Amino acid sequence: MSKIAFIGLGNMGLPMAVNLKKAGHDVHAFDRVPAAMEAAAREGMTASASAIEAVSDAEFVVTMLPNGPIVLAVMAEIVPAAASGAVIIDCSTIDVESARSASEMAEKSGLRLLDAPVSGGTGGAQAGTLTFMVGGEKQAFDKASPILDIMGGKLVHCGASGAGQAAKICNNMLLGISMIGACESFALAEKLGLSAQAAFDVISTSSGFCWSVNNYCPVPGIGPDSPADHDFKPGFAAELMLKDLGLSQQAASGTGQATPMGEHAMQLYQSFLEEGGSGKDFSGIIEYLKTAARPAD
Repeated sequence: MSKIAFIGLGNMGLPMAVNLKKAGHDVHAFDRVPAAMEAAAREGMTASASAIEAVSDAEFVVTMLPNGPIVLAVMAEIVPAAASGAVIIDCSTIDVESARSASEMAEKSGLRLLDAPVSGGTGGAQAGTLTFMVGGEKQAFDKASPILDIMGGKLVHCGASGAGQAAKICNNMLLGISMIGACESFALAEKLGLSAQAAFDVISTSSGFCWSVNNYCPVPGIGPDSPADHDFKPGFAAELMLKDLGLSQQAASGTGQATPMGEHAMQLYQSFLEEGGSGKDFSGIIEYLKTAARPAD
């Protein structure tokens, strides 16, 4: 059993921490939101008064935070207080440069930090089936793997510091693009008088096969259970997709790589949120696309 500090108990962080507790680890949790702390205490975790208190003597520190500036601020707070030799596992989705800066900060204090963003949404967090894309030192990855295995179904060591974030950004840019394509296809099928079931039966077994159709179909009653079957209650919120697409475009700008589809996907998700998509799953963009005006020919 290891002492694990877990900082950031939101929709993803809390169920991840719960799985660590259920596996028998001594989890010391911290979040600035009182309700999150109360939920952690109900699950048998130690509710720490501060992030510094949580990391004291912890062998592993797991963070799940909203953005790069917050990650760096938290690291500046906890790194000096962390135990010698501790491994910090940052599961936040942030920009590559912030991930590398956080790693450098940890290394200067003799600690090792892994950037380990996840894929799989809240369902994967609850089930312990997340995919972890991990950047950082291989030795630290090997040490942290038993902890990651509790929360995830697949671990991929992507390379040096920042590589995990790079992989997450590229993956989610493609996911955003493919979901828009899936939504456009089903919207057009409806206008052409083709049933959604027939469209699914063809696409899911033909060259249009993709995760956005086969596993997460944006049409209710079609394919495996998905947010479309629950009025687009988020598994992965549209706001988070917009955030990730923004990170992809920040990276594209920094490297000089053209990503026109990624850029357009970001613009479409921005419009979706402005037109009532706030609080909905990212697949809910089908509702926006069905009503969007087509440019004049």
